[in-house]
Amino acid sequence: MVRSRFVGLVLVAIVALVAGSTPAATAAAPELSAADGDCVALRAPSGKFVVRNALGGYQATGGDAGQPFRLQRTGDQTFLLYGTGQDFLGTGLGVLGVLAAPAAGPRTDWRLVADGDGARVAAVADGREVAVDPILRTLALRSSGTRFALVPATNCAPAPEAQLNIEGTPLSGTTPDGQVRGIVDLHNHLTSFEFIGGEIHCGQPWSRYGITDALTDCPDHEPNGLGAWWENIAGGGYPSFTHDTTGWPTFTDWPKHNSWTHEASYYRWLERAWRGGLRVYTNLFVNNAALCEIYPLKRNACDDMSSVRLQSQRIRELERFIDDQNGGPGRGWFRIVTDPAQARTVIEQGKLAVVLGVEVSQPFGCGVRNGTPLCDRADIDAGLDELYGLGVRRMFVCHKFDNALCGVRFDGGTAGVVVNAANFYSTGRFWEAETCTGPAHDNTISVESDILAGPLAALLPPGVTLPVYPSAPHCNINGLTDLGRYAMDGMMSRGMLIDIDHMGVKAMDQALDVLEARDYPGVVSSHSWLDPSYYPRVLALGGIAGPYGHGTSQFVGEWRKVRDAAGPNADFGTGAGFDTGGFGHQPPPRGDAAAHPLEYPFPTFDGGSTVDRQRTGERTYDLNVDGMAHYGLLPDWLADLRIAAGSDADAIMDDLTRGAETYLRTWERAEAF
Repeated sequence: MVRSRFVGLVLVAIVALVAGSTPAATAAAPELSAADGDCVALRAPSGKFVVRNALGGYQATGGDAGQPFRLQRTGDQTFLLYGTGQDFLGTGLGVLGVLAAPAAGPRTDWRLVADGDGARVAAVADGREVAVDPILRTLALRSSGTRFALVPATNCAPAPEAQLNIEGTPLSGTTPDGQVRGIVDLHNHLTSFEFIGGEIHCGQPWSRYGITDALTDCPDHEPNGLGAWWENIAGGGYPSFTHDTTGWPTFTDWPKHNSWTHEASYYRWLERAWRGGLRVYTNLFVNNAALCEIYPLKRNACDDMSSVRLQSQRIRELERFIDDQNGGPGRGWFRIVTDPAQARTVIEQGKLAVVLGVEVSQPFGCGVRNGTPLCDRADIDAGLDELYGLGVRRMFVCHKFDNALCGVRFDGGTAGVVVNAANFYSTGRFWEAETCTGPAHDNTISVESDILAGPLAALLPPGVTLPVYPSAPHCNINGLTDLGRYAMDGMMSRGMLIDIDHMGVKAMDQALDVLEARDYPGVVSSHSWLDPSYYPRVLALGGIAGPYGHGTSQFVGEWRKVRDAAGPNADFGTGAGFDTGGFGHQPPPRGDAAAHPLEYPFPTFDGGSTVDRQRTGERTYDLNVDGMAHYGLLPDWLADLRIAAGSDADAIMDDLTRGAETYLRTWERAEAF
């Protein structure tokens, strides 16, 4: 009876909205939003219910009951209708004008339109309405459709969605002395599904059509993953160079902790991380124009600033989507912040403060070609103004390739070969290295040959380089340029945070000299892309440093390096940078997990929630076996960190849970500079 009255209220709300009765519409609109999740059947005026037929379509021939549909809200008065065969009511052609679709998308999106005591069902894509054919009784699409009654039903299938598998109340408030608590992720890429042309990344963190649309593999990975050449070669791929491409509901082969191109930050997984104690999340708009131009598939513009603008649009769409899932504007747990005061308020409320940053290879178009800068000071001023207007409060000066601002820290291994080739494509030169004379160094590049890099290199025409290098350790010969200093001055004048990761040691020495001369505290090392000898200088300025989100045992070792650099009396807190979505591997299972596993369920670090194994579709994830296969396993990783840290378990968790406070203090000092 309650369900019947509720569906009636929904129809009344629709009637009021269509009729334009302002008081009724205002009062009833929340009831319409609450229709999300209802279980209904469609009854035609003949009294017959809509049922499935043997051809995969639908017809109005059911007697006492019909196909139960779960309403899954996609927008204002629009819904998916999810059946009981892992399928959706969808649009087709001819006699199968309405059919069962295996995955959601634009062709399964329907609008409920009030019509007397019933409702018509219209396709959002083209406005045509579902009609019952008078002869065959099959459902078709017409300009004017049939009025259906939405009858409460039973036995609906649950709407497809990732489970949270975490019970309890999210951490909120402050400590007695007014400090916020929580984990800070210093380096992540929630919007990377749009980078490098938008086709190299498979899946996306959300879709209005739900998980069956959001978590799909790239079409070019077929057959059987053999087409995933970038992931297989540059990222290590899978031993057999193949993978099962099915996403929902099986997720047999992805996401994985060592997958580079598959979506691992679906919003429900991010929600699980937030519920497990994540309180500051840095989303870095990321792109690499040269890799985009080289990669054959693309649907987006390749230049870095165009990608930044698009990703800025997407992150705000996600905020609105999460608001919509939680009752309306401002009601969601995902809040984009532009100053530390906002961030404190959000964290005190127990929500997630999302800080925006930029990590691109040619910010403001500041590339370099054969040693000639492709930007000037006016470009930098205009670019910083635009970024600040977009809400960006942190930026890398260089990333992956040498640019007009500074020389980079090299990539090593197989990835280094690929990135070095792209550096040549972008700048007209391969990386230029010398044997380091000081204690700090960049990553080692292949191939080493003192003869070819020494005497024979002198025979090359001026400005021509070869990918051959003297004996390691290697240091980039390019440092911080005058334009780079100007960009840093512009960031400091705006109170922005400067991330020095990815700078080569020569550039980093010079950048830290600039920061120390100004006594500027707004410096961040977000994911271990620097020589560890620089940690003391970063922390002495009042900045924050956090290791890459390695496997728990390796992370403990990196944490000790950062902690020791701070000194025994430091007011210290730290974070981690997982680089999810940014062509970085995620933490694998702990080496001794089989003998000493993380036991499920376990409490969150604050004791306020209980965490069990996460389940998505038919896949159940276990950190002991899967590692951090997706971002939702962050609470599991934190619990496993205590095992890896041994006697330092309390100390490492104290430092990590003070990470949010430490980050905000660094930001506050920079803003007040």
